[in-house]
Amino acid sequence: MNDLNKWTGILIPVITAASAIVLSEFIGITVLGFKKSPISPIIISILMGLLLNNLFPFFKQYKSGYQYCIKYILKFGIILLGIRLSLFQLYEYGFKSIMVVAVCILVTVLIVSRLSQYLKVSNNLSSLIAVGTSICGATAIVALAPMINAKKTEITYAIANITIFGLLAMFLYPFLANWVFNNDDLSVGLFLGSSIHETAQVAGSALIYEEQFSSNSVVAIATLTKLVRNTLMVIVIPYLARKTLNKAGNHNHNMKSIFPFFIIGFILFGVFRSVGDYFFSDNNSYLNNWEILIYNIKKTAEYLLITAMAAVGFNTNLKYFKELGILPFYVGIIAAISVGLISFLMINLIVR
Repeated sequence: MNDLNKWTGILIPVITAASAIVLSEFIGITVLGFKKSPISPIIISILMGLLLNNLFPFFKQYKSGYQYCIKYILKFGIILLGIRLSLFQLYEYGFKSIMVVAVCILVTVLIVSRLSQYLKVSNNLSSLIAVGTSICGATAIVALAPMINAKKTEITYAIANITIFGLLAMFLYPFLANWVFNNDDLSVGLFLGSSIHETAQVAGSALIYEEQFSSNSVVAIATLTKLVRNTLMVIVIPYLARKTLNKAGNHNHNMKSIFPFFIIGFILFGVFRSVGDYFFSDNNSYLNNWEILIYNIKKTAEYLLITAMAAVGFNTNLKYFKELGILPFYVGIIAAISVGLISFLMINLIVR
């Protein structure tokens, strides 16, 4: 029965993603008359998941399948996104990403720590919100929680924070970034990758930007920037654990459990792209087939990410938000705004 629920929970987001793509094209092209739909299937898929899961309790029994999509299908989609970047771009964007991300993490952690003291939010909850906002959303929260003996309610508060503000940022930041960075793909990609909480939210936001503003590189740059943030978990989480517990920390914690190994797959696909471009660029007999392969890999990655977004919607239970107090949300929203402002300032300092 459990296996059946899991596979059903995987199939539901897959079908939802396909439906969202069809619905996006129907509304945008057939009904509204645009050549390209202005309504993103990413937004439709996550809203469909949210509505169906919260209006019909029937869908909640397939949670294991939704979590599988978020954990594995999302990562596989991100790995395939590596096909969008060459080795030179990986080096160039990766270096700039590190400079932006490092400052964002440091300042956000400091702001959350000071603000939590002022609002008398617990040390555990403060650390969970800090790591969730500055690094990697729920993944970082779940990784840190056992190291500081966090309570279930504290974990719920923290995840609710990054879910609410991350989803808002996912929908709003593509349009804000286009406005403040005047269509500069590098700046937009760095901003989305360094300021939005979850990996899934970053990927979704970047795809929304690509669809609305016809960008070819923002998705890859934003994803690479987010992977740089994720990798820094292996430094920040042990530090916050020691700081929170005021002792050496749990040295038995396995760093392998939090290191985002799928970044290796992302880089390998960048290598694959670079090698293919080198060998096939001057060979017309193979160039067309190579371009078709690249196109199909890109489309597969997009579909997997839309599926993961649908799973995020199905995995979000709105009733938990009603049960939470208000003070931690003040910390969460100020932290979210802070990381966005810091990202904006650093990008203008380094890139523009």
